[in-house]
Amino acid sequence: MKTKEQILETNVKQKEFYNHKKKNLATRIWSSIREKTLKKIRKNIGILDESYDLHKKWFGDLSQKKVMDLGCYAGNSLSMHLARNSKQYIGVDLSDVAIDKLNQRLAEIPTAKALAVDFLSDEFAEKDFDIIYAYGVLHHFPNVDVLIAKLQEKLAPGGVVISYDPLETSLPIKFIRMLYRPFQSDAAWEWPFTRKTFYKYDKAFQIEERRGLLGKSKWFFLLGFLPMSEEKRLAIGKRWHRNDWELSATSTSRLFSCMHVTMLMRKRS
Repeated sequence: MKTKEQILETNVKQKEFYNHKKKNLATRIWSSIREKTLKKIRKNIGILDESYDLHKKWFGDLSQKKVMDLGCYAGNSLSMHLARNSKQYIGVDLSDVAIDKLNQRLAEIPTAKALAVDFLSDEFAEKDFDIIYAYGVLHHFPNVDVLIAKLQEKLAPGGVVISYDPLETSLPIKFIRMLYRPFQSDAAWEWPFTRKTFYKYDKAFQIEERRGLLGKSKWFFLLGFLPMSEEKRLAIGKRWHRNDWELSATSTSRLFSCMHVTMLMRKRS
């Protein structure tokens, strides 16, 4: 298990990777599949919109909240919503190139700023956040215990972490990732959640709500090979997503069949 110091060293390489986006062939192929296939599925059957709407609901009234947008790059889908509506917004990312772009977008919002800094480093002294928003970020830390300790340190009493991350608990997905990982240029900071990871968060925080995505619905693309109308295909995909969404909230077996998980986690008293 990597120490904090080892993770900080790895993050220097991660910073260079995201500044220059130099991906090898295997990583480019996987990125293309992820963007063209999975993102298309999430968009077509409403997964993306439903996730963002749920996150806005979890944010609640932001007017008196201090918010950290962790791993925000140049701004994710809800960064400007958080920046415009919160009492104080701080975007945090390793990439100084991306943060420069985000600060340009934030220039007219006096209560918002973005920092190019390693969240784990002593250089980042901000704390007492009411919300830490981590969209596609927590799985970039190989040592979950180090990450959890830092999240708890940065949260205000009763503060929440709102996360969205890939799972590696579905057998076919685990197998595909196992074949791909030896050729992956960003493998050092890509650690999709395992069952053990999930239970560590469950022990450390009060998980008030969770939703699994791309469980049965990850097979939606196969319907394109069947002789049926687009309307019927979308209806089936949406039904599959609804089953994933509802059942994963209470069933760990259904949750672990999914490719992604989003969680509302509150700091324990």
